Amino acid sequence: MFVGIGTLINIFAIVAGASLGVLIGNRMSEKTRNLVMDVLGAITLIAAAGAIKALWDSDFIFQLPDGFPLLVVLASLLLGGLLGSLLKIEDRLEVVGIQLKHRFDRDGKSPFVEGFVSASLLFVIGPLAILGSISDGMSAGIEQLTLKSILDFFTSIAFAAALGWGVALSALPVGIYQFAWTGIGFALGSILEPYQVSAMTATGGVLLLGIALKLLNIKQIAIGNLLPALALAPLFALLANSI
Repeated sequence: MFVGIGTLINIFAIVAGASLGVLIGNRMSEKTRNLVMDVLGAITLIAAAGAIKALWDSDFIFQLPDGFPLLVVLASLLLGGLLGSLLKIEDRLEVVGIQLKHRFDRDGKSPFVEGFVSASLLFVIGPLAILGSISDGMSAGIEQLTLKSILDFFTSIAFAAALGWGVALSALPVGIYQFAWTGIGFALGSILEPYQVSAMTATGGVLLLGIALKLLNIKQIAIGNLLPALALAPLFALLANSI
């Protein structure tokens, strides 16, 4: 095997799952598609809870002063949101989605932009994307990315059944994101301590919560603008650890 094969498998799983989902979705009634969206929202809500529980990881709590784990996540989200708003990340993501929609979905029969943005965020958030890619870069195995690929395959089927071909195109930012972490792993080895990963995971859990609220039509949140929080979380955790 070669470095990067784990992400290639992940990309193939997303495209294959989305293609199957679109075929199934074409045979679904609108009522059934809405039900699928509700199920996806509920599952994403559970995934968010699973990620947010990293706030209570023993190593995360032990490495930071009392009360700082929550402050690290809060500071990451607030400052990350401000930075993302200044950079207009959400708007830029939507522009990319609209351009791709114009090229691949001219008749407008599928919610292309929503599928592209939501699936992209969902597939890149979480410890498996980071740790698995770093492990792949260090030639330490692709087990974590293999597991992620299986999960993403079934998730993309459900998403594409409701949201169309935009889910398949989410494989592009997923590939870029994970290949970047693979490169870091190849060049530098493991660069994040477990408590830093916990900080990033918990912060990502809040973003997943926002995605769930959007899928359930409860609250529209500019999740894209919060993406810088994922990069700030391990940095703030490191600063808190030095106090």
